[in-house]
Parts: sequence; structure tokens; C-alpha cells
Amino acid sequence: MTATIAPKTGTPLPAEGADTPPGIPDRWPARLWLMLITLCVVLFLDGLDGSMVGVALPSIGAELGMTTSSLQWIVSGFVLGYGGLLLLGGRTADLIGRRKVFIIALAVFAVASLLGGLVDSGPLLIATRFIKGVSAAFTAPTGLSIITTTFPEGKARNRALSLYTVFGASGYSFGLIVGGLLTDVGWRWTFLLPVPVALLTLVGAVLLIPKDKPAAEGGHDILGALFSTLGMLLLVYTVVTAPEVGWGSPRTIGSFAGVAALFTAFVITELKVKHPLIRLSILKKGSLLRANFAFIALMGSYMTFQFMVSLYLQDSLHWSSLELALSLFPAGLLVAVSAPFAGNLIDRFGTPKLVIGGLLALTIGYVLFLRLDTNPSYFAFILPSVLLLGVGFALGFPAINVQATNGIHDDEQGLAAGLVQTAGQVGIALILAINTAIIATDIEHPTPEQTLDAFKPGLYFVTAVALVGLLITLTGLVKRKHGRHEARS
Repeated sequence: MTATIAPKTGTPLPAEGADTPPGIPDRWPARLWLMLITLCVVLFLDGLDGSMVGVALPSIGAELGMTTSSLQWIVSGFVLGYGGLLLLGGRTADLIGRRKVFIIALAVFAVASLLGGLVDSGPLLIATRFIKGVSAAFTAPTGLSIITTTFPEGKARNRALSLYTVFGASGYSFGLIVGGLLTDVGWRWTFLLPVPVALLTLVGAVLLIPKDKPAAEGGHDILGALFSTLGMLLLVYTVVTAPEVGWGSPRTIGSFAGVAALFTAFVITELKVKHPLIRLSILKKGSLLRANFAFIALMGSYMTFQFMVSLYLQDSLHWSSLELALSLFPAGLLVAVSAPFAGNLIDRFGTPKLVIGGLLALTIGYVLFLRLDTNPSYFAFILPSVLLLGVGFALGFPAINVQATNGIHDDEQGLAAGLVQTAGQVGIALILAINTAIIATDIEHPTPEQTLDAFKPGLYFVTAVALVGLLITLTGLVKRKHGRHEARS
């Protein structure tokens, strides 16, 4: 059977019988729009949940009697479940059906949100956050793979992913403001608010997401699934706990040795089994690898930067949670306003140039923030960096996701989506953990000047992370130009 060509895009479509529709018209039907919005709302919920909970942490700690180290696990518990199972989540969607996995995971998210708003124990609250991370590990790559298998490469997919980015950025930005307002009423509302939205979205998913066929083969690699899941869980757990127990402690070294052993066993298993969970040759695709490294730099540097800024502005300069939210809001607003045009930018310039532009904007934004003092003018010192970070996300986030899934066969779209999302979450955990060790201070009640001095090396570190991501992405552009030059000669 031969592949057909998508109308207006010139993009090859899968042969007859594949999951992807036989073409996407320029004017999308209402049902297709509603399905895309349903997927986008789930990403919106992920962003909303993360930013609202971050703002509510001090209130949670005061009511439940949680220490600073235990409060960290409200964030880290989510990252552990999310980053630890993303690879399994993406591949599971390929193997047993994307619709089924998405609906089940979304239902789990709604239940865990409800429980989180009702518990009266710190450990139980952390457990609900871990469960929500696990559910997101299945909804995030599955939702992305539903989009990439529904919309063919080219204008249709770029347009869909641009809208997807709008919802993600809007959820995070909206969550900052709503979290600041709801925390004044009661922190439990930051957990309960997503519940009705998730339930309505669940109904939409059942009605709108079309049934798909699971992969014909590849579902028999139980050992591969076990080794990869345990390896990712142990890696994220080790990185998150290393600053507390010490990077050179026997526990940390032993954990990293365990991670190496589990991933070695995973690689050996994938090379030997008839139907591997992950086709390792997919990692030879240069554009996919560069997208993963770029996502590590993008997500890891920004979330670490926000962590430091939140601590400094609230704890040292005594800004309120709402003031902090409003100060960061322009970045998300800029992404939300500009992201609808990302598809056209990708069509015109290609993903590598946009990723380079995004990481360059991030790097400059971090450098400008190094001017910060203990009595900063918001418009002179903070707003320029915030706007550049918004530009970085607006350019980089959709371009990275498009680049990671371009050229990947439909039955491995979930795997590619899981890989890039895993890179982002592991990047957050790793870079935040290293940065926490860098900025640690033994001073019990540091002055704003002492806190700023302690944070400056951390700011240099996140700047270096963004710069390394930029340089790695530049190598791909250089290779492409070199290849074109050789082809002409």
C-alpha cells in the first residue's frame, strides 16, 4: 500500500488502515476542534495545579505542621511520579490504546485531586501528589501523541501544537493568580478547584476522542517495563533527595549505582527481546536527541530560576504570594498571546531556529537578572527578564515538541512524546537539586544581602544550563547547513 498526501500540506500520511485520519481539511470540523480543546484542557490543569500548589505551600505547612524539608515533597512527590513513569506512560499508550490510557489516567487525576483537598496529614497529602504525578505521566505523553497521530506533519500539526502551548502557558499563569486568591480563602481549594474541571473534561474525552487500535506487537516486554520504571523512579528520587543527604553520601552514591545497574539491565533486555518496549535505535535520531537536551535546558533552568526568585522575593523582600504571582504573570501572558502564531513561525523558519531563539532569550533574561539588588525596581530589573523568559517559552516550547515528534512513525509517537516530557521532568529535578546544593547557606536568619550573595552562584548556574542547551541546538543547525553545502558541491 502506498502513502497518500495530506491536502494543502504536502505531508505523507500513513497507509490505509493506520490510526491517523486520511487527511485534515483547512477548516477543521467542530468535533475535531472540541477533541483538541479537551486534550488542551488537561495540559491546562497540569499547569494550573502546579502553580496553585506552589503558591499555597506556606499555608499548607502552617496548618499541617510540615517542615520545610517535608513541604518540598509536595512538589517533589509529583515530580517523582511524573518523571519516573513518563516513559512507561507514553509507550503504554502506544501498546494498549491512547484513548483508553488517557481516560483512565484523567479519572485517577480527578480522584487524587479530591483526596488532596480532604486529607489532614502531610504524608497522605504527599501520597496524593505522587498519584497525581503518575496520572500526569500517562495523560501528558498520551495527549501529545493523540495530537501528533491525528494531525499530520506540517501546518495542521504545528497549528494544533501552538494551541496546545497556549493552554499550557495559560494554565500556569492563571494558576499563579488563582492560587494567590484561593490561598487567602483556604489552601484546600487549590486542590479542589481542578476536580469539577477534570470531571467535565473526562466526559468530553469519552465522547470526543476516537477509538484507536493498539500496536500490533511490542507488548510482551514485561522485564523492560519493570527495569525502565524502577530506573526512572530511583533516578528522580536520588536527584531530589541528594541535596538533603549529601551528593557524596554512601546513600546517594549507592542509589546512583543502582540506577546504572537498572538501566544497564534495561538496555540488555531491549537488545534481546523480540518486541522491545523501546526501540533503542530511535535514540539515533539527532533531531529527537537535540529536542530532549533543549527541553532539559528550557524546563530545568526556568523552574529552578522561579524557585530562587520565589524564595528571594517572598522570604527576603517580604513580597506577598499575590505580588509574586503578578510579577511573573507577564511571562505566561506573553506565551498565551503569542503562541497561536507559533505554527506559522515553525512553517516559515523551522524548529531549530526557533529553539535557538528561545534558548537565547532565556539566557539573556537570566543574565539581565544578575543585576538584581536588595531594593529592585520591578520595571527596571525584573520585568525585562520576565518578558524575555516569556519570549523564550513562546518560541521554544512548541518548537521542541514539534521537533521531537517529527519523522516518528505513528506507533512510536507516544514513545517520542514520553521521551521529551521525561527529559523535561528529569531536567527540572536534576537542575533544581544541583542548584539547591549550590545556594545552600548555614546562616540561620540571613539578611537580604546574604541571601542574594548565596543565590548569585545559582543564577550563574541556570544561565550556564540555558547556554549549554543553546550550543547543543546550534550543532544541529550547523550540521544541516554543512549537509546542504556538501549536497550542492
